Amino acid sequence: MPHVNPAIYVEADSSYELEYVEVIHRHHKRTPYASNTFPREGYSWDCDDEGLFLGGKPIDPCGNLSASTYWRVDISPSNPLAPTGFNGTCQFPQITREGLDDSHQHGIDLRDVYGGILGFLPDSCDRNLVSYRVTNNVITSQVASMVIAGMYPERAGQNSPLLIQPASIDSLEPLYSCPAASTLFESYGPGPSSPDWIEHLTASADLYGRLDALSGVDPTSDDWHKSWDHYFDNLSSRLCHQKPLPCNINNPEDCVSMEEAEKVFRLGEYEYSFIYRDSPQSLGASVGSYGIWVAELAQNLRCAMGDESTSPSEPSEKVRYRHNIAHDGSISRLLSILQVDRMVWPGMGAEIVFELYRKDGCYFLRVLWGGQVMTSSNPSLARLDLVPVANILDYFDGLVGIGARKIPKLCQR
Repeated sequence: MPHVNPAIYVEADSSYELEYVEVIHRHHKRTPYASNTFPREGYSWDCDDEGLFLGGKPIDPCGNLSASTYWRVDISPSNPLAPTGFNGTCQFPQITREGLDDSHQHGIDLRDVYGGILGFLPDSCDRNLVSYRVTNNVITSQVASMVIAGMYPERAGQNSPLLIQPASIDSLEPLYSCPAASTLFESYGPGPSSPDWIEHLTASADLYGRLDALSGVDPTSDDWHKSWDHYFDNLSSRLCHQKPLPCNINNPEDCVSMEEAEKVFRLGEYEYSFIYRDSPQSLGASVGSYGIWVAELAQNLRCAMGDESTSPSEPSEKVRYRHNIAHDGSISRLLSILQVDRMVWPGMGAEIVFELYRKDGCYFLRVLWGGQVMTSSNPSLARLDLVPVANILDYFDGLVGIGARKIPKLCQR
């Protein structure tokens, strides 16, 4: 999806001075999740053109040097078992070579705008001024390694810390427990308790039947049939990598047509719009499940303005650029909380940017979605183009509380 880049970026009025930037975006192109692959796939998927480096080495203090090790899939001729899903040398999921290249270009584009055009980013990657954060899903770290090298070429091949929260309380993915939000999502979205959702699935039963018969997916599988998410990921990941749509392994002439794939994509778009924007319960569900990250954003804005009175820990006022690499569920919840006027399923690299400006001693916020100023359907937000930051903070605080103090109670309801 579009993101900030020199070709589309529109500078704010020169009377406004940029003080702080926070970026959050979805990871880039990947292979499908293993759970979203068919029981048997008709062709292999290889990733021999990249390495997923895993290892460790002593730091602070330094010790023995380590080898740069990466995974290489090995299929033993003595192992009689066949893997489910795709054969080949990829992990499912992993960021593909195309995704790595897109990640690198994303970093270049951000550097060219916030470094080249605006002169805002520091010339070198000073960790006191610039930070990168990832989720507990390793694919976001794969993206980060390329984004950083794109933004700061001198960091290529160098050690670069990535901030990460413990899995049990990770607010970026999110992974923290919020039973009330989960129950609310299930009450109107994927699950057995929503008549509207069941009606939606019933209306698309013929397409399910067609794809189940072709793919070998069990028609009674709840995971595959509670929403169109699995088929969406399976088909879209192929097309993103110029791979053919799947065929029946027992009848190679019987293939998913582009028309059928587009039906799946339309159904998936409808589902995401309904889950995160159209349903009256969507805001409450998103606030509960993503409110902690929103509170962290609010605190970062306050620190950038020099307001440390609400900070529960040591201030980080020096940080002027924060970069978060997340997932479609992260971006969707944030769009829901911001009440974006037109919801879409966030594609690979989908990006939201928060720019904090100062003018005449006052602070203003601009929010970019897909590289353009975001418009909210909430009248208190409306067009998020240099609005007084107090308006945004009041809105966030009203939903989640300063320091997310409302979230524990909201999640227990």
